[in-house]
Amino acid sequence: MICCVRVDNRLIHGQVTETWLPYLSATRVVVADDEAASNPLTRAAMGLCLPPQITIAVEPLSSADLAPEERRSERVLLLVREVSGAAAARGRGLQCDQLNLGNVHFGPDRRRITNSVFLSDAELDSLRSLAAAGMKIDLRAVPKDKPLGLEEIASRACLGPGQP
Repeated sequence: MICCVRVDNRLIHGQVTETWLPYLSATRVVVADDEAASNPLTRAAMGLCLPPQITIAVEPLSSADLAPEERRSERVLLLVREVSGAAAARGRGLQCDQLNLGNVHFGPDRRRITNSVFLSDAELDSLRSLAAAGMKIDLRAVPKDKPLGLEEIASRACLGPGQP
């Protein structure tokens, strides 16, 4: 079963391997990302980043069938690069009810929520839609951090440039 969806533009990195996988007791990682899936070197590097007992699949988001991952008996962490990827995954069989925002780079029309997460109005709307569909949204880099819920995320987004 997919136990958590993490939005992180870095996909697999130390925070994932050293904190999230043990915290979630996940034994499988699925990276749903068109760019990563199309690059053999990236796919190989991602596999090498994980401990040997963790299995990995790197699939294009545009064609990933997530329903079989939901039916697995093992715990699966789904990684997507952008909030839009989480919304697209919902339409591709994702039933998981836990979404973690880990890292979303600064970009046009995005406002700072934390030092590592910047969101646009459209992304906030997507998060609201996911929450309305039953997903619990939290923002934190690592499990030991205090999570920010959707209400706090939206509140910080309303503060505009230069907020805390």
